[in-house]
Amino acid sequence: MRIFLAGATGLIGIRLLPLMRAEGHVVAGMTRTPAKIEALRAAGVTPVLCDLFDAKALATAVTDFQPDLVVHQVTDLPDELEKLADFLSRNDRVRSEGTRNLLDAAKAAKAPGFLAQSIAWRTGPGTGPVIDAHENAVVAAGGRVLRYGLFYGPETYFDKEPPPAPRIHVDDAARRTMPFLTGPQGIFTITEGDIAP
Repeated sequence: MRIFLAGATGLIGIRLLPLMRAEGHVVAGMTRTPAKIEALRAAGVTPVLCDLFDAKALATAVTDFQPDLVVHQVTDLPDELEKLADFLSRNDRVRSEGTRNLLDAAKAAKAPGFLAQSIAWRTGPGTGPVIDAHENAVVAAGGRVLRYGLFYGPETYFDKEPPPAPRIHVDDAARRTMPFLTGPQGIFTITEGDIAP
């Protein structure tokens, strides 16, 4: 399968790359950061330098690759948990405008599959409707949404001790994403304690 992975150098994206390659998929990994292009090339995938908010360039990039599946693993979050509140509006933009642009690009490319990440916990005031709209747009387009628990493990906010439930080790989250590369549309949860696919 040909997979266009947006957010290929993020926490989940970078872990999905070797799993996808091991299953024989041909992958294009998108990043907005020029310095990360070589890492994608070294991972054996086609690097794509593109900004999620440049709708025209994004549509061209996806169409040029002609994927069977578009995977949305883009977030805009800080490296430090203490700064998270300052980034919420930026991440909301990823879920609203970014999701819309990626869905439009997938449609323009006639990609039959679409998979996007979401979250399995309640959010503070104001963010819930954005998440709902993000999920509903993906499902309405025939795609699948994965609601992940709070990530813990290497390079996460919780690298020493697990957070409260709902949670999932970041490596397990990537591994458990793989069965959802195909399947019916809908919303699915990936947390500890769920029945693993």
